[in-house]
Amino acid sequence: MNETLLSTHDIVKHFGDVAALAGVSIEIGARESVAIMGPSGSGKSTLLHCLSGVLTPDSGSVLLEGTDISALSDAKRSRIRLHDFGFVFQDGQLLPELPARENVALPLMLKGSPAGASLRAADEVLTKLGLGELRHRRPSDMSGGQAQRVAIARALVGRPKVVFADEPSGALDQATGHEMMQLLTASVGMTGAALVLVTHDLAVARWCSRLIEIRDGLVHADNPLRAVEGATR
Repeated sequence: MNETLLSTHDIVKHFGDVAALAGVSIEIGARESVAIMGPSGSGKSTLLHCLSGVLTPDSGSVLLEGTDISALSDAKRSRIRLHDFGFVFQDGQLLPELPARENVALPLMLKGSPAGASLRAADEVLTKLGLGELRHRRPSDMSGGQAQRVAIARALVGRPKVVFADEPSGALDQATGHEMMQLLTASVGMTGAALVLVTHDLAVARWCSRLIEIRDGLVHADNPLRAVEGATR
């Protein structure tokens, strides 16, 4: 594995009397692609949210390049999410009133980048991902697959250290999901970011280099996935 970029150390997270995470320790390397799987209620989404600083564990620590982000204030974690992380959600979560280029440029503008420079950067990443023809379309004028491709561009435009994807193909048909995962893994790989993906679908997980299985709030298995090429992927 590459040098550790993101890690958890014995994290515990309760919701009421239920332990969603019961002591999870993992390490994720720079440029690594990791799929997290598990039954419904196993804790996989809670783990993703703790890794990304959306939630803080009740105990234990989450480290990004050695910094315990779980001990930071909400404002500082929000800054890390804006500057160091990118996100792809199941339904894209694009702003419906904005065209693609403005949706993609938004994270840069939130960082304080001028609108013109942000839009030029958005156009550049859309073009690199083969999405230049979509830049003036609003989400209502896109298919589900097109919207997810634009969401990938938005996640990458800020050159994040980690891209988090939560069931990114869950709302897509099999063929479109295959195309989306191909674009996601290839484009994240080109940027040098790590990819952390939550999925219930082993066919989606196989696009990653490693599989972590969560059951009852604990790591049940943590194994490399052999790359499967072409149509068998």
